[in-house]
Amino acid sequence: MQLVLDWDGTITVRDSLVAAVHALGDPSIYDGGIQESFSSYGEALAAEIGTLRVSAEEAARWAVENVEVSPGFHDLVERFDPVIVSSGLPQLILPVLEREGVVDVEVRSNDAEVRPEGWRVIFRDEGVCEVCGDKCKRRSLPGRRPLVFVGDGWSDRCASLVADRVFARTGLADYLDAEGVPYERYDTLRDVAAALT
Repeated sequence: MQLVLDWDGTITVRDSLVAAVHALGDPSIYDGGIQESFSSYGEALAAEIGTLRVSAEEAARWAVENVEVSPGFHDLVERFDPVIVSSGLPQLILPVLEREGVVDVEVRSNDAEVRPEGWRVIFRDEGVCEVCGDKCKRRSLPGRRPLVFVGDGWSDRCASLVADRVFARTGLADYLDAEGVPYERYDTLRDVAAALT
């Protein structure tokens, strides 16, 4: 079995990129709803990241001080050696993993060129997904089966559709309900750990 965990809102209690934009960038980017304001997820993500105008060190310090991980995360890491597949950034992810003592887990994420005039997103995968036509995570999924995917949001939609088993909450759960796709609901990663026993 290959376990794949989303980062923002799945491993983290709340979306750390959104929280970082509120604390370190320009939260007015969210006025009117970010998905409604841009033509694609990739465009919206680039706009969010572009509002960050701090150093990588400042972002890392903020993440270590403010990002909380979900109960059950350490148990899943110890038992299943998951792959983290995230639309987020290593500048915010890796410092939190180091704080948590989780240094051997594989992270597949986007990256950013840190610039004083605004960070520039560097997408992990060039081009767009052949299935959804956006900058999604599907191409970053490992090939091992069965694939268990755990996520919560917009960027998890396309990737979740190819998993053999899906755990979902919030926006991802709403999407899968609307699409008639089966999944298991969770609140914290402790629920996922219990279900995988």
